[in-house]
Amino acid sequence: MKIKKLLLSIVPALTFGSIISAQHFGEWSAPVNAELIPGTSSELNTEFNEGCPFQAPDGLSLFIASNRPGGLGGQDIYVARRASKDDPWGAPENLGAPVNSAADDFCPLPVRGHGLYFVSARTGGCGGTANADIYFTREKRGVYQEPQHLDCDINSPAGEASPSYFEDDSGNSYLYFSSNRAGGFEPGGTDSDIYFSLNFGAAQLAPGLNTASDDSRPNVRKDGREIVFDSKRAGGLGGFDIWTATRESIYGDWLPPIHLDAPINSAANETRASLSRDGLTMVFGSNRPGGDGMSDIYVSTRERLKGNDR
Repeated sequence: MKIKKLLLSIVPALTFGSIISAQHFGEWSAPVNAELIPGTSSELNTEFNEGCPFQAPDGLSLFIASNRPGGLGGQDIYVARRASKDDPWGAPENLGAPVNSAADDFCPLPVRGHGLYFVSARTGGCGGTANADIYFTREKRGVYQEPQHLDCDINSPAGEASPSYFEDDSGNSYLYFSSNRAGGFEPGGTDSDIYFSLNFGAAQLAPGLNTASDDSRPNVRKDGREIVFDSKRAGGLGGFDIWTATRESIYGDWLPPIHLDAPINSAANETRASLSRDGLTMVFGSNRPGGDGMSDIYVSTRERLKGNDR
């Protein structure tokens, strides 16, 4: 209960009406390897694994996970910074302890108020060191505090991934994530499904988003009306592909998910897509040919179409 009260008190509300008038967006552009954006550090992508990208709410920090040399062990969380939204990304810096540990630490989610959700297989979780759990920390005066575990109502003995957080105008909090816990969409299945927690209560299956295949790593737009996630369901191009779904209201049902065709997806794996706060930029990881290594960070953008409401 302590962590629930802490999170509800320190993360500012992202307010919006129950029915929101939102403008249409254009099509996503062809994705570009983030390192090829002029001026971006050549250290953003490496010959090792880079993935789980997420932009901070102010757009000035890009959090990623990587197993590049020099970390504390396994996957570590790094951050690349820039002076303005028009500037390229600098070289990623390891967040160090206590965010990173000798275990795998990944799927970072920066939120307003200098908060950071992430996933870790460190000791002390519900699934031991074999499965990762969701944690939360907050940066104070440039120093991250000791991460707090989101107890076993949200976490489970299985593995959790990709926390995604937003609030409604009444202060209710929604935490989306994926898990391969027992009791999912497919009876007896061991695939990954998408869940959500209301006000840090017990996890619930997210209606309308899951299949008998792996459905993983969700990220919800700040107004709660658009979600991107990756899935191995039928209709993809190969491996994990990025899918998206929308809804008219934060309290409404998700419309049937739509596959993002090539060149967003490919015959390789596209994973853990995330949307910028304004919804105009999507970053994701992919091991498609032409990258620097095991998996690279890619960027796609779209425009807001004026004068059209959803």
